Order: sequence, then C-alpha cells, then structure tokens
Amino acid sequence: MHAFDYSAPSTVTDALRLARPGSAFLAGGTTLVDLMKLDVLTPDQVIDVNRLPLRGIRMRGGLRIGALERMSDVANHPLVASTHPMISRALLLSASGQLRNMASIGGNLLQRTRCDYFRDVTSACNKRRPGSGCPALTGVNRGHAILGTSDSCVATHASDVAVAFVAMEAQVVLRSRDGERTVPLEDFYLLPGSTPDRENVLAPGELIAEVVVPTLSWARHATYLKIRDRQSYEFALTSVAAAIDVKRGVVQDVRLAAGGVGTKPWRLRAVEDALKGSVAVERTFADAAESAVDGARPLAHNAFKTSLLKRTIVRALLDAAGVR
Repeated sequence: MHAFDYSAPSTVTDALRLARPGSAFLAGGTTLVDLMKLDVLTPDQVIDVNRLPLRGIRMRGGLRIGALERMSDVANHPLVASTHPMISRALLLSASGQLRNMASIGGNLLQRTRCDYFRDVTSACNKRRPGSGCPALTGVNRGHAILGTSDSCVATHASDVAVAFVAMEAQVVLRSRDGERTVPLEDFYLLPGSTPDRENVLAPGELIAEVVVPTLSWARHATYLKIRDRQSYEFALTSVAAAIDVKRGVVQDVRLAAGGVGTKPWRLRAVEDALKGSVAVERTFADAAESAVDGARPLAHNAFKTSLLKRTIVRALLDAAGVR
C-alpha cells in the first residue's frame, strides 16, 4: 500500500474543499481498502466521510436513503422492507453479514468490478491502465458481461442493490463545490466503449449524497432473484430485480433490471414493453424474456448466461406476480 494523507472532516463543505485530483473518499472501505492493498488504487489523499451528515431513511417525495447508511441498516429498515422489498432483498443477498454492517449505500454503488484482470496489477487492463488491452476477451471470462460490452472491456458491474435501484428508476443526488445535481442512476453509469476507465458521471471531488427512489403502490409486488455458484458471499452469474402490477390476470405495468450480465445494471425495457397488457402466465413471461438478450455478445466461457438470464427473468416474474 502506498503512503497517503488522511483527513476526517465533519461537514460536506469541508470534505469537498479538501478534495483534489488523486483524492479518494472513504466510507465503509470494503472496496477502497481492498484495492489499495492490491495497489490497484493508489490515492495520495484519503478523505474519511463517515462523520458527514449524509444519513437517514425517510419518505419525502419518494424513499430517500442517505449515502452513508449501512447496507444492513437499509435492508432491515421497516420502511424499506414494506415499500420496496426488492431493495431489501437485494441488499440481504449481497456480500456477507459482516460486510453489510460496514459497507455504505453510496460506496456500494461505486464499487469496482471483481474482474480478476482488473484486480491483478501484473495483468493488462484497459479499465485500470487505458490502452493496455483486455485479456478477458480471450482469457478466463465465465463471470464476465454479455450486454453492454465493447472491444475494450467486458467487466461485469458487481452491485446487487444498484440493479434494484435501476429497476425502480432511482436517482442519485450528487454534491460538489459547484452545488447539487440529481441524476437518474441508470444514466449515472457509463458503458465502457473505448473509455472503460470512466465508469460513471461523477466529476472529480463530487460526492453521492442521497438515493431517491420513486414510490409506486405496486412496488410491494416485487422480488430480487440472484443466481450464483454458491448461496453465500458470491457475486451473481445472473440476477433480476422485478416488480409487477397485475390486475384481473393482466400485466398493467412492470419494472425489470438485470445484474451479473451487463457492464452496468441493465434495464430490461424491451421485456417490459412486451409484457404490458399481456396475460400474466409463465408462457407469456418466457416469450417476453427472449428479447432480454438482444444484442448480447457472449464470450467463450459465458455463453450460458444468455439462457440463464431468460430463465431468471421468468422465475423472478412468477415470484413477484404470485403465479404458481
């Protein structure tokens, strides 16, 4: 680990004033500290933001979650569990209990990929060292993305709760020295294209302050389904966040997003469009799920994700709709 300066301001203004090129904000540290130990990240200044007033879970113009709220606290909060069970479930299926007790919501949204080539400083990686190449294209790529990829990067986005937030059209409130702005989370993340080192629209020295989730009365009919190699402390091969509004057996509205398959949380709009106005039965769900893999680019070891994603969508919809 490289030497760095450390500070722990108590106000957002002070934190933003201290930030400079080469700085990193520290919340739970469950990603940052790991990557610093590996020399993947080498900030020359670490700004501990844990004393900042960026907490709270409340209903005001939607469900508002402070960026420094711990994952476990959000998952178990009665307001979250009752109004957005998809979010609660996505958090409970993330990482381990110990990590959920430490990791913050803002930090989770900013976590870096678990691609082994990115985390190995002896390997080439366009995300870590632009222009060096992407060994995953022809190397070990079973866990990599099939959607939103480019010839420069096929790394999968790791967050579970980001998938649920994108499905529910959540927004993130960002703060900087220039003021405050609000960005849809789906637009917050960037496709790799030819610049995979730029993963989101955060400006240097900008902080995630809050997540705002719109309130939908039917969001209670929802689930988060995560398919993985083992049932504990494992990242998704595929996952689906699903919320569905069914009246008299017909789909009125639906929200879907997928994880484990995209370079960012992947909204499944084509599947949503195919479902609206259709009968809520397994066959309809399966037919609609076919469009989920439009444009997919499977690699040598992850082609199974195309069929696995479609089956995950069907299972998640059946669960959310209460269809058996």
